[in-house]
Amino acid sequence: MALHRASRLTSIVTAALVCLLTWVHAATATTLLRDADAEFALKQIASPVLRAAGLSPNRVKILIVDDPTLNAFIVSQDAIFIHYGLISKLTTAAQLQGIIAHEAAHITNGHLTRRLTNLRAARSAAGLGVALAAVAAAAGAGEAATAVALGTQNSALRLFLKHTRAEESSADATAIRYLRSAKIPTQGLFEVMQIFRGQEVLDERRQDPYVRSHPLSRDRVRAIEASIAGNPQPPADQTTQYWFTRVKGKLTAFKRNSKWTLRRAGESGYGDVKAIREAMAYHKNSQTKKALRAVDRAIKQRPNDPFLYDLKGQILMESRNFSAAVSAYSTAAKLGPREPLILSGLGAALLATGNAKAAVGHLERSNAIDYRDGSMLRDLAQAYAKLGQQGMAALVTAERYALRGRLDTAGIHAKRASDLLSRGTGPWQRAQDVLNASERLSKKRKR
Repeated sequence: MALHRASRLTSIVTAALVCLLTWVHAATATTLLRDADAEFALKQIASPVLRAAGLSPNRVKILIVDDPTLNAFIVSQDAIFIHYGLISKLTTAAQLQGIIAHEAAHITNGHLTRRLTNLRAARSAAGLGVALAAVAAAAGAGEAATAVALGTQNSALRLFLKHTRAEESSADATAIRYLRSAKIPTQGLFEVMQIFRGQEVLDERRQDPYVRSHPLSRDRVRAIEASIAGNPQPPADQTTQYWFTRVKGKLTAFKRNSKWTLRRAGESGYGDVKAIREAMAYHKNSQTKKALRAVDRAIKQRPNDPFLYDLKGQILMESRNFSAAVSAYSTAAKLGPREPLILSGLGAALLATGNAKAAVGHLERSNAIDYRDGSMLRDLAQAYAKLGQQGMAALVTAERYALRGRLDTAGIHAKRASDLLSRGTGPWQRAQDVLNASERLSKKRKR
């Protein structure tokens, strides 16, 4: 699916937090930019770093936050969140890999684990002053999981995310080790520090969020500079640089106006990236024929690229050419059968053509791989309803509201699902997970 906004940011953490974190602060929950192409590109960029850190690229996702400011952060061990504003500011894949290496180091050095341990030791999340919201969600196979909706404007959360200078120095040293092990230029991390250099003397309100959560000092910059001095820099990897150029090109085409994009579409030097950006710009202007011609030029250059057919499907879908959209998405799904956002797009197109039965199959597969996509859950609920499976429709609706942090509403739908589903089954148990979380929140508020 082409770039779209997921209504709320969620990330699996540990099930132990379900009982502890019951203060929902959904009003300020963060929005994600979801796109199969962009997330695949980020995986290609991150994989060598994550493997060097001993982390699985299939487990640790790199997700884009819809925020123009410069920031990156972690709240769990299975995801690194990066603001689109920071990606847009960078110029090389090595710079982005330096940021990923630094955040991965916070995971492997146990910085997050210590905070979560302290959080569990507190009697309540509110007592610790951390604005996190815990909700029950289904992670697949009927297992209970915990999702966290984050309000990044909340001062308590900023305090939770803020690392100490000792943690930052430790993460810098570890990140450099990972980059060297992966044969990635460490100069990229130094260049990132240069972007923020000097901000430590500004009033905190004028600092970029990255500097507020990752305290910067001249000593840190000097230490990074000293650690890379005299060490030969490996050549930049051209494949990685291509994927960086592609994700940055798509993000800027999605966020900037069409005239800006069309003037700069070819600046990357990659013909297919130019065509992708032109297709997005023309589509934004409702110039569907030009948009389709542009994406077809990209497909001609990369005929086995599932994400180009995904983009074509999105353009056709939003132009209400549903049958053609099914064809494009079907090709994308054949080329990328494990891409959840592509499967979600195919399911939505099938649903639009009235084929709810086929839609359910693709949407269920998408949900099993990645439950974070709110639009997929909405479509899946509609497909179940059209098939007369009202219990499953209510369950998926409950999970969708839970992931948005709206546990009161989620509880209403979960209760309906519990009454309609067969007791003791996997779906019934999933409904109980959401219902229990909703009831805990209600009790918490009454105290």
